[in-house]
Amino acid sequence: MHTIVVLALQDTIGFDLASAVETFRHARLPDGRQAYRVLVCGEAPEVSAGAFALRVEHGLESLRQADTVMVPGRHDPLAPTSPAVVEALQQAAADTTRLASICVGAFSLAEAGLLDGLRATTHWAATQALSQCYPKIEVDPDVLYVDNGQILTSAGAAAGIDLCLHMIQRDYGAAVAADASRRAVAPLHQSGGQAQFILRNQPTSSTQLPDASLEPTLQWIEENAHQNITLEDVAEVAHMSVRTLNRRFHAETGQPPMVWLTGVRIRHAQELLETTDDGVERIARQAGFPSPSNFRANFRKMVGVSPSDYRRTFR
Repeated sequence: MHTIVVLALQDTIGFDLASAVETFRHARLPDGRQAYRVLVCGEAPEVSAGAFALRVEHGLESLRQADTVMVPGRHDPLAPTSPAVVEALQQAAADTTRLASICVGAFSLAEAGLLDGLRATTHWAATQALSQCYPKIEVDPDVLYVDNGQILTSAGAAAGIDLCLHMIQRDYGAAVAADASRRAVAPLHQSGGQAQFILRNQPTSSTQLPDASLEPTLQWIEENAHQNITLEDVAEVAHMSVRTLNRRFHAETGQPPMVWLTGVRIRHAQELLETTDDGVERIARQAGFPSPSNFRANFRKMVGVSPSDYRRTFR
């Protein structure tokens, strides 16, 4: 029987840990037998999990029994992982054990050096921090999970269930995975990735920018995104040449000015899709897109689903 060991770190996110335990624990083979043996292990008999504590029956030595090690996230992903855990993860990887992280559990795998040179993901709100802390990782902020074979990572919360179901399908096939998805009352495959959950280019303040020089310009874009704005218009508002404007935008936002503008328009369109019955053509005009087809193309490119699919999910 395939053994899953779920690692319970101090300050663990309870949902991440429990979703892995329950999804694998309830997976059944066609003859009714359990598909997995599930153990929870940690450094100490009791582990904090935010609003509650967990009693842990197995120590880190259980990782030696594992076919797969699941690494849930912690409430503070930037807190150092204990040397004992880092060493245990490195040893598991050396033993060719499969390792998978849920949400910001990717930071623990990264700290152990197991994601260097790989494509990986984490909760969309933490992707920038993961990139900055571990520049050798190719961080993909838009997907629900990444499967590199031995090392897998997933986005936040419910994306961990998507990853577990994907692993079940990889281990035992589509029929067992479909049965597990019904038991979890979760879709076997979600449409789109986590890009649809990202609030892009939100209004900023001087406390959020390393240099506040663009703050008035970003606020002007926020208020006028529905207008027909050109790059020259933005440069004039910023009192800069186009060349200087491009350099400042890259330095302060990581995006070119017109990409930032499109992101603001997409966010405005998301709000309209969530809160109104307006059609796509009207929303395209209200958000500032030159045509409905341009709106649909940019929306799918940035959000990963069509405007109508987004509305069905979030309305």
